[in-house]
Amino acid sequence: MALNYWDYIEIREGICGGQPVIKGTRIPIRTVLACLAAGDTIEQILEEFPLLTPEAVRAVIAFAAQSALEDIPLPPIPAVKP
Repeated sequence: MALNYWDYIEIREGICGGQPVIKGTRIPIRTVLACLAAGDTIEQILEEFPLLTPEAVRAVIAFAAQSALEDIPLPPIPAVKP
C-alpha cells in the first residue's frame, strides 16, 4: 500500500508561515529535504530531529516526488502584519 504523505504533513497558516511541516512539529519539510540533499541518512535525520519517525521522513520524500510530478503549487506565504 502506498504511503499517504498527508498522514504526516500539514500546511497551516499559523505554523511556519504556511510552509508544509511534519504534523505536530514546526519542522518544515524543506529542512528534511535539505538534510537528505546534503547526504544525511534517515538515521542521522532522526538523531537530529527526535520528533520525526522513519515514516515521516519517507512521507517528505513522497510529497516532494508527487509535487515535482504534478507541479503542485504551494500556497503563498501570508503577509506579515505590522
